[in-house]
Amino acid sequence: MAHYKVEQDDWLTVYLKYLLFVFNFFFWVGGAAVMAVGVWTLVEKSGYLSVLASSTFAASAYILIFAGALVMVTGFLGFGAIIREDRGCLSAYFCLLLVIFLVELVAGVLAHVYYQRLSDELKQHLTRTLAENYRQPGAAEITASVDRLQQDFKCCGSNSSADWLQSSYILSLEAEGRQVPDSCCKTVVARCGQRAHPSNIYKVEGGCISKLEQFLADHLLLMGAVGIGVACLQICGMILTCSLHRRLQLHFY
Repeated sequence: MAHYKVEQDDWLTVYLKYLLFVFNFFFWVGGAAVMAVGVWTLVEKSGYLSVLASSTFAASAYILIFAGALVMVTGFLGFGAIIREDRGCLSAYFCLLLVIFLVELVAGVLAHVYYQRLSDELKQHLTRTLAENYRQPGAAEITASVDRLQQDFKCCGSNSSADWLQSSYILSLEAEGRQVPDSCCKTVVARCGQRAHPSNIYKVEGGCISKLEQFLADHLLLMGAVGIGVACLQICGMILTCSLHRRLQLHFY
């Protein structure tokens, strides 16, 4: 009977090891996905960050990159701990899982808070940016961001093309009679903004605000979904790690 009990315990230990090994593989892949989403957000979409009032969106992406990199390093530690059946490594693995879980929780809270105030921030800041900062001295980065925004989203003005009529740039001599910036044009050529006809410029209901708001909301939801998915994996991993650690501790004694 005692021999059967020992064999059963050994079988459970092997079963837990395989389960944790499979979990760790998916966990490592999830970490790579988290880091990829963060890097993609910053590299591909960084051109829009200059028109945002706060750095919360960028901060969420940086946190995801950090968490993803930490997940991948932790994954390698997990493989070593499982193969060696080292209780010390398993304890360190569990602690790192907990740290990563807390980091992702912070990123999720930031994304949620930013999502709640996204619309108000865009309405206030983007309108002011277009009116006061576009083509002004020292605002080259903002100007490039606005031009890219209007071309990528095929929009003109924060709410409509009429927003440009009161902007510092359009009212200046530098505008050379333009009614809107050239980046509002469907086909960008020099001084094409002098003609603000729907056949020449983008006239989108809701302007660039509605387009940028939808874009940011989709990205925040994507970051949140990836973070939640990996966090759920981590809870399973922490449970499996504790179970295997306990099983190895019983064998040791």
